[in-house]
Amino acid sequence: MFQMTLRAARVNRGFNLKEVASIVGKCPETIGKYENDSTEIPRGLFLDLVKLYGVPEEMIFCGKESVFTGFHRRSRKKQKAS
Repeated sequence: MFQMTLRAARVNRGFNLKEVASIVGKCPETIGKYENDSTEIPRGLFLDLVKLYGVPEEMIFCGKESVFTGFHRRSRKKQKAS
């Protein structure tokens, strides 16, 4: 199954951090923090965000964004080498 980060889901829906923060009642820094590392995101906030972004929960990668992007970079390098 295809997964994406919280940041990717937000950008795909055309929101900026300030807009999302205002809608869910958090500060932009908090949203940004959870976009970088969603391992400790409160369940209620997570559910608010996936509903706002219009994506199923299982499509969101929960973890550190750097791990997600690093994995996909390595995968692309392996595909090019083949």
